[in-house]
Amino acid sequence: MAEQKAYTKPLPFIDGATGEFYDFCKKHELRFQRCTKCGTWRHVPRDMCAECGSWDWEWAKSSGRGKLFTWTVVTRAMHPEFTEEVPYAVCLVELEEGPRLVSRVVDVPPQDLRYQMPVQVIFDAVTPEVTLPRFRRISG
Repeated sequence: MAEQKAYTKPLPFIDGATGEFYDFCKKHELRFQRCTKCGTWRHVPRDMCAECGSWDWEWAKSSGRGKLFTWTVVTRAMHPEFTEEVPYAVCLVELEEGPRLVSRVVDVPPQDLRYQMPVQVIFDAVTPEVTLPRFRRISG
């Protein structure tokens, strides 16, 4: 059996509320903070609701479905660990619930990406500690 190459790309900081977000990803759950006073969803995690100012919130499960909001194609790697992947697209996905998440669409080459393309979250366990949310195109 071939040995898997170690993941050497930069990893997110996984402490505080951001760590909680990635703990859910490790369980293959996409969850975002939602204000329990006004119902507004938010990402990146933070203590106070920007809509109503409430400090009351919960981790609510997302459907994981969304649409491609925008993207940029990287043609020159700014970190040496990404050199073999260029060109690739860094995407902003707008989830059905409202939050937007920076990620990658894994099954579509950059030239085939389309505005409002429907996508569904998948999870990529890049290390034993970190699982990243990625997206895959879905029909319809």
